[in-house]
Amino acid sequence: MLTINVAVLLAVVVFFRLRRRTQARSRVEERTTALIILALGVLLAPTPIGRGILDALGQPAGGVTRASR
Repeated sequence: MLTINVAVLLAVVVFFRLRRRTQARSRVEERTTALIILALGVLLAPTPIGRGILDALGQPAGGVTRASR
């Protein structure tokens, strides 16, 4: 039986939606793309990949915060 991970499917959809030319998009298409990306973020956040991304982005932000003190 074939199973499809929803996060992977949304990542593929986002990839193909973002490849389109920006000038050809309507506001409805831009909002739809933003909602799909938000759903992808919600699906990735609790996974080990999501935690890794959070840690990777948190380290430079923490360095900037410490440097400004």
